[in-house]
Amino acid sequence: MTQPTTPPKDAKTFTVLLVEDDPADANLAKRALKQGPVPCEVHLVRDGVEAMEFLHRQGERFAAAPRPNLVLLDLNMPRKDGREVLSEIRADEALKTIPVVVLTTSDVERDIEASYMRGANSFLTKPMDVEDFFTLIHTVQHYWFDIVTLPK
Repeated sequence: MTQPTTPPKDAKTFTVLLVEDDPADANLAKRALKQGPVPCEVHLVRDGVEAMEFLHRQGERFAAAPRPNLVLLDLNMPRKDGREVLSEIRADEALKTIPVVVLTTSDVERDIEASYMRGANSFLTKPMDVEDFFTLIHTVQHYWFDIVTLPK
């Protein structure tokens, strides 16, 4: 497994909204993000309804929710799936500039195409191997937080 790195003291902390209903996948992704090359504050929601409440800062639980720098979005979830969430984010003027990376177990072509048609910035299939999963998450962090210029 990839060893955690110590970020520089002046490193910016990025906010990630992880939208994942599977507890094992959520815990693995949170661990990978926290041990990654870029300091991240990770917020976990379990379905699409909670994701939209978080993004709109609705309800007592999410009233003080920060605007995420990146959304990691599972596709297949209860109540409101990732496809609906992606469509709603892209249709909302206040949210549509937030990068959304679909992170799912699916590798079905229609899911890939539908995600990009709805405005996904990337589509990633979760690797089965833990070390490969950590490598993927760390690559995502490096790309979105070290290489890309994000909107403020």
